[in-house]
Order: sequence, then C-alpha cells, then structure tokens
Amino acid sequence: MSVLKSNLLLLLAAAIWGLGFVAQKVGMDYIGPFTFTGIRFALGALSLVPLLLFYNRGSQKADPANGEGKQVVRAGILLGLVLFIAATLQQIGLIYTTAGKSAFITCLYIVLVPMVGIFFKQYIPSSTWVGCIMAIVGLYLICVKENFNISYGEGLQLVATLLWTMHILLVDHFSKQVDVLKLSFIQFITCSALSLLTALFFETINMQAFSESLVSLLYGGVCSVGIAFTLQIIGQKHAEPSHAAIIFSMETVFAAVGGWVILGENLGIRESWGCGIMLVGMLLSQLQNVAKNENEEKHIQGIPG
Repeated sequence: MSVLKSNLLLLLAAAIWGLGFVAQKVGMDYIGPFTFTGIRFALGALSLVPLLLFYNRGSQKADPANGEGKQVVRAGILLGLVLFIAATLQQIGLIYTTAGKSAFITCLYIVLVPMVGIFFKQYIPSSTWVGCIMAIVGLYLICVKENFNISYGEGLQLVATLLWTMHILLVDHFSKQVDVLKLSFIQFITCSALSLLTALFFETINMQAFSESLVSLLYGGVCSVGIAFTLQIIGQKHAEPSHAAIIFSMETVFAAVGGWVILGENLGIRESWGCGIMLVGMLLSQLQNVAKNENEEKHIQGIPG
C-alpha cells in the first residue's frame, strides 16, 4: 500500500470521527457517557466479526500457546486500556470546561506526536513542523472563542491528550507486528468492558433512552469505532505517526461542517478561515512524501532524479 493510499484511509477515518461528534451530541441527550462509550465500542467489536471470519477462513487454527496470539492479546488489552482512560478523562473534563477548549487541547497531540518522535530519533522534516503550526492555528480559530486559561477541566484534557498521543504511537508500533483486525477487536472489547463496568456503578441504563439513541449508537459503534479505528490501524502501517496526527486533526473540520449541515450550527468567517488553514497545513505536511514518491518512481523507471 502506498503512502498516499494510507493517508487517504486516515483522512476517511478523520471524516467519520468528525461526523461522529454530531451522533454523540444527539445520543448523549438520552444516555450517560460511560453507557454510550461501552455500547458503541461493543457494536464496533461486533462489526468486525464478519471481517474476522472472512479473512481467517481456510487458515489454520491459531495455537493458544502461540507467541503471536499472546502478543496480539497483550497489545489489544493495552490499547483498549489507554483508549478507555483517554475517553473517560476527556468526557469528565467536558463537565468543567467548554467544548471549544476541549477540542483545541485534545488536538494538541498533532504537536506532541512529532515531539515524542524526537526522543526515538525519528527525523521530522521542516514541512511537517510547518504543517503542525498551521494546523494548531487553524484549530485555534475553529475552537477557541474566549481567553485561554487552564482550569481543572482543561488539566484533565491535557492528561487525556498525552494518552491520545500514546495511543497513536502504540498503534504505529503494534500494527506492524500483529494482525490489525484482531488487534482492533480486542482493543474495542477491552474499552467496552471497562466502560460498561463503570456505567453499572455510576449510571442508570434505561431501555427507552437506549432506543431513542439507537441511531447515534449505531453510527458511533459501526462507523466511528468499527470502521474508523480499523482504518486508522491499517493506514498507520504505511504512514508516519506525525503525518497521521495532522490528518486526524482534520476531524475537527469535519465536525464543524457536519454540525453546520446536519444540526444547523453556524460556521462563521473565523471558523471558515480555520478550516482553510488546517487544510493547507495538512497538504503542506505531505510535501515530503510526495517528493519522496516521485523520486522513487524516477529511480525505478531509470529517470534521473
């Protein structure tokens, strides 16, 4: 799979996640955050069952004692745990801060990912750094409407951002070593189990509320979880973590557009400028890959580079 195809898969995942904010906003009117998270990740896991059966048909049964089987289970549980904690901190933080500040702080992972990459001696080209800066400026214009100060809720969001950063880097690491579908399935089951267990202690599950939020749950489970997270894992097999982080930040743009089209939320001049700057930043960050692919093609075809 080429770098361009991988980036397109990541962009599609960002679009699904962005529109998922609309579904979550509607669904949260009826059920609690832990219940919503638990059910949607359970649906996400179920949506992968047909794919798991299809791709594993005709293959020999895995030996339970097989080292690869143990590795995918350990990796999936670890990713699911990180996913659960990050989502929980983000949701609780929303109680104490605005949605705009929350989105801005959360998407700071687009800077943290390449910064962490430096400690692992990863080369970060200048175009990626410029793309990061432009993406942050765009996010600020889209999300932040008032003076920026750090409160208790925003502190929780910052901790959650560190975990989102860890999740991206862990996915990048494990997706190159184990079966991506099995990794996704175990990750979703782990996050769902932890969320539902928490919901049993802190929330009341109402069947009528569940039925009223069914459409939102189906989108959040099958699309946002089952499809988008799997696209993330597949796409990151051939994409740099820093580039993936910038592309994922585009979910904020899709969320803004989705809110405008579906919910009738206004997208003002400031937000429009933010969307445009983010698009430019994302494209700029990919210049290094475009040049690299062109040089590789010239080399293969015997064309002087």
